[in-house]
Amino acid sequence: MVLLDLYVFQAVKLLTQTAGSKTKLIIHISYWVVSGLAIIILIVLPYLHFAQQHRLFRNTFFAIIVGLFFSKIIASIFFLVDDLRRGIQWIAGKIFFQGTEGETMEQGVKISRSVFLTWVGTLVGGGLFSTLIYGFNNKYRYRIHRLQLSFDNLPAGFKGIKIAQISDIHSGSFTDKHAVMHGVERVLKEKPDLILFTGDLINNLAEEMDNYMDVFNQVKAPMGVYSILGNHDYGDYVSWPDRNEEHHAKEKQAGKHLLTPLQEANLDRLKNTHAELGWRLLLDEYVELEKGGDKIALIGVQNWSSKARFPKYGDLKKAYAGSENYPFKLLMSHDPSHWDGEVKPHYPDISLMLAGHTHGMQFGVEIPGFKWSPVQYIYKQWAGLYQEGQQKLYVNRGYGFIGYPGRVGILPEITLIELV
Repeated sequence: MVLLDLYVFQAVKLLTQTAGSKTKLIIHISYWVVSGLAIIILIVLPYLHFAQQHRLFRNTFFAIIVGLFFSKIIASIFFLVDDLRRGIQWIAGKIFFQGTEGETMEQGVKISRSVFLTWVGTLVGGGLFSTLIYGFNNKYRYRIHRLQLSFDNLPAGFKGIKIAQISDIHSGSFTDKHAVMHGVERVLKEKPDLILFTGDLINNLAEEMDNYMDVFNQVKAPMGVYSILGNHDYGDYVSWPDRNEEHHAKEKQAGKHLLTPLQEANLDRLKNTHAELGWRLLLDEYVELEKGGDKIALIGVQNWSSKARFPKYGDLKKAYAGSENYPFKLLMSHDPSHWDGEVKPHYPDISLMLAGHTHGMQFGVEIPGFKWSPVQYIYKQWAGLYQEGQQKLYVNRGYGFIGYPGRVGILPEITLIELV
């Protein structure tokens, strides 16, 4: 970050070279005050302990620092282009035009070109930073995505059924209870027959839901509310005091990742939270849904990812067992990489999978005919509908947020699916 600040400062000096000495001094001092504070805050932030209600400040500070860093990175690309251009011109002049006017061919144009590219880089980097700051206002701007999905094997009794999908609530990030309730009211206003929640109710700790129980216990549907666990629900991102040498030895002996006793207690409390909300938590199992005299299988697995950094808790083989004879199977699995990793290759009769997890990275562009987010370089399926053969996958963009307390281009989502 220091090296980047030094490099960007050269551009600041170029842009302020015609300014008055006092103005130039103010700009230069302001630049280093902001840059210095960003580095200091980044260093001390991990050692500051925030109460739950104050974590928004920590996340906001961190988001601003990261935003500054990436804005400078983007701006530096333009600065580097100009430096390379001028370097090539200088080398060409020395090699091919030494002792002639060509040796100084950059004179007369270097300032205008350099200033132009520097201004472009500054404006692009500043635009990115401004966009990230604006995105703070979008974290509760819930958007309803409506779609009809057609299946030849859907029993007649289920034709026209309305399913609401919500995912990635991340209650530990919320600070505006009224805004969160407004999103729940939008779900209920649609009068879905069935509501499915595809994981990550919390960030880390079950207690994060305490202040939002009276909000999400309003989420009800005639055919019920069913839920699964996501990667954050297991508490794997907490430094548990009992994740010690003794526990690591147990993991080594077992040959797999194990929850500590404190993690187990936290997870048990979260499972009870689902029950208290009136949600049926599916833990590697299926349930039979009946409508109009017809039946389908709803399968729910624990978190399963093809990405090595996430422990595989889910057991689809166990969850699937017994559902073979149902004509239509709907799978709830938090991580969309499960679709390519296991569902498509081994379970071709699972007609529809609902997932979440990616949040669309809470940053990207979605306009008719074009969809982009940095997360697409990690996840092949990251937002919206995907289809291969007779199988379909829908990836919800997330109800909540984590890390960056905002959204740019990828708004929080409530999905309304009609099966036809």
